[in-house]
Amino acid sequence: MQHVNGRAESHLSSQVECELESLGKRVWVNQAYCGTPPLVRRSISTVYNVPSHFGTPNPYQAEATVLNQQQEKKKSGCCSAFLKGLWGTTLTKDTTKNQELFLKTTLRELFVYILFLVDICLLTYGMTSSTTFYYTKVMSDLFLNSFESVGSMEDFWTYAEGPLMDGLYWTTWYNDQPLDTGSHSFIYYENMLLGVPRMRQIKVKTNSCKVPADFRTEITDCFDVYNEKKEDDSAFGLVNGSAWKYHTETEMKGSNHWGLLATYSGAGYYQDLALTKNESVIILAELKENLWLDHGTRAVFIDFSTYNANINLFCVIRLVVEFPATGGAIPSYQIRTVKLIRYVTSWDYFIIGCEMVFCVFILYYIVEEILEVRIHKCSYFTSIWNILDVIVLLLAVVAIIFNVFRTIKVNKLLGSLLQDPSNYADFEFLAFWQTQYNNMNAVNLFFAWIKIFKYISFNKTMSQLSSTLARCATDILGFAVMFFIVFFAYAQLGYLLFGTQVESFSTFQKCIFTQFRIILGDFDYDGIDRANRILGPIYFFTYVFFVFFVLLNMFLAIINDTYSEVKEELASHSDDLHIADLFKQTVMKLKFKKDRISDVQKALDGSKDLEFRDFRETLKEMGHDDHDISEAFSKYDKDGNQILDCEEQEKMKRELEEKRNALNAELRNLTHGNKAEDNAKTNSSSVNREEFQMLVKQVAELEGALAITISKIDMVMEKLGLQVTEKANKKQSNGKTPVKQK
Repeated sequence: MQHVNGRAESHLSSQVECELESLGKRVWVNQAYCGTPPLVRRSISTVYNVPSHFGTPNPYQAEATVLNQQQEKKKSGCCSAFLKGLWGTTLTKDTTKNQELFLKTTLRELFVYILFLVDICLLTYGMTSSTTFYYTKVMSDLFLNSFESVGSMEDFWTYAEGPLMDGLYWTTWYNDQPLDTGSHSFIYYENMLLGVPRMRQIKVKTNSCKVPADFRTEITDCFDVYNEKKEDDSAFGLVNGSAWKYHTETEMKGSNHWGLLATYSGAGYYQDLALTKNESVIILAELKENLWLDHGTRAVFIDFSTYNANINLFCVIRLVVEFPATGGAIPSYQIRTVKLIRYVTSWDYFIIGCEMVFCVFILYYIVEEILEVRIHKCSYFTSIWNILDVIVLLLAVVAIIFNVFRTIKVNKLLGSLLQDPSNYADFEFLAFWQTQYNNMNAVNLFFAWIKIFKYISFNKTMSQLSSTLARCATDILGFAVMFFIVFFAYAQLGYLLFGTQVESFSTFQKCIFTQFRIILGDFDYDGIDRANRILGPIYFFTYVFFVFFVLLNMFLAIINDTYSEVKEELASHSDDLHIADLFKQTVMKLKFKKDRISDVQKALDGSKDLEFRDFRETLKEMGHDDHDISEAFSKYDKDGNQILDCEEQEKMKRELEEKRNALNAELRNLTHGNKAEDNAKTNSSSVNREEFQMLVKQVAELEGALAITISKIDMVMEKLGLQVTEKANKKQSNGKTPVKQK
């Protein structure tokens, strides 16, 4: 038994030695090997990848057949492979043990995402323009200069009959010649007043509050602060028009308004003005004479809209005067400049194309997220970047749905609003939702930019921010509890001390923001000092000392210490794989392919009729594989006589030269951008570039030789194990059992 095993082992080892000797001194690196070589050999041709139809027995033909069978089995899962290829990400591929695959996949994701980011930027910025600001500023200067000085009901009527009428109705040129604009008014000669302006007021009921018993003889009526439940809905005054009768929010198709003192409903008493200035002045005089505004009035709204065809923008203006229960008047305003008619110019049609591309991107990312969730289940949501992906997609889907809704709604309402110019054109609804759409796009674009950190965090320099914040999150959370205890304590103190006299401390919410402003150096110390000459300076000094000098510096120290630790750790070890490493690997692979083509070209030189045997021996001395040699030869040996004639050799040379030129061009493109860096490294290194490349190539060849040697040893050991097993089975079947020696 030992003799037979020894003979078999000797025979196989000699066979392995002969095969290794046939490889020559230079061995081509097989890139298919990773770790321990598999039993099925996967050789990769660096010259041609064509099936071998050559008649001469190929030592690797059986292995190639097995490989082809495996590839045929993989075709059954073509749909899965297509999905993984099109939606291949670091979460859908197993990249934990393959850093090169991880980097390639990340760079591919980054490239696709940059295209998406460019598209969303074009969409977002395509909806805005610098002219929007100037349009708003022009309208503000015209209507707000006198309006902001309104402090009582009398001031309101003075403004309404004077500056408001002058600003709304432009009927003559600056030289008093009439404008040929028909019944329409063009503000600043360019902005068409749409329909007529509307005035609306909201009142509270009489005796909506209780008068103390001590004052009931002197004060008979009590009007509380505004509350929707206490809103007055009874007719008053002349009782013969819309200005004196209450209308619900549904009847007026109105909406709530968030004022300075309260949130007001869209209901109330309204009066539409006229197309001409004279008629509108008469209407205002009638309202004023019959006391349209009284004790119960809590807010008056003046609404009108303009359109500028030069820049295709609508300006929807609302002037609000709130009459608090304390008396007096508090003016505020709301100006929304929006683009409701979207598609007019060639740039607008380009935006349509960007919107279509945006929809394709969103569909692509939805499928990608579904695949990732199916693979990772609930663990997918443990990463903040994955949650950010979902947020961006949800906002984008809502934006798409709303854009369709807004476009349909504008087309439906615009015609009806402009049918009768003597009616009020209510663009408040459209302007409000267009503004919300713009705000949503702004937030989505912000998150889209932040998401770039997800793709560039593979580099240690780019990961410093996320690593620092993640590591110090626990410390910051503990510090935040201590910080906000002190912060809110000072906020309540400031509200109670200065709330009655200093506007920035008039509400608790304002106190919070005021204290943040104090941290940044923006504060009104004189107002605090006037409000309380003793406690004011004490409040300010202690707040600055404890919050600014102590707590804020503790916060910065936590981040600074953590950042130093992270930076030190990252500096102590290099990245697993850099972009430069991938670049160098790509260049080396291209150079190796170029060398293989050069070897084949050398094998063709000086031969009129080249036989396969000579061709094979020449290339085997250069380290080529039999399988690659057979493939390269059989591609051009059309007649199958195992000889390449002059015509076949010329064709082979021509195609090899084309491939060589293509590789040279690709190498030039890759190395052109890093030429300065390579020169600096070459000058600073003791080994020049050619020697370094030669050493790298030799190391690669040694790795390939070791891989082949290990695979052959595994094959030998497997065959020896099979033979031992077969002999043991034969002995048992013949009934021969080993006799134990005593």
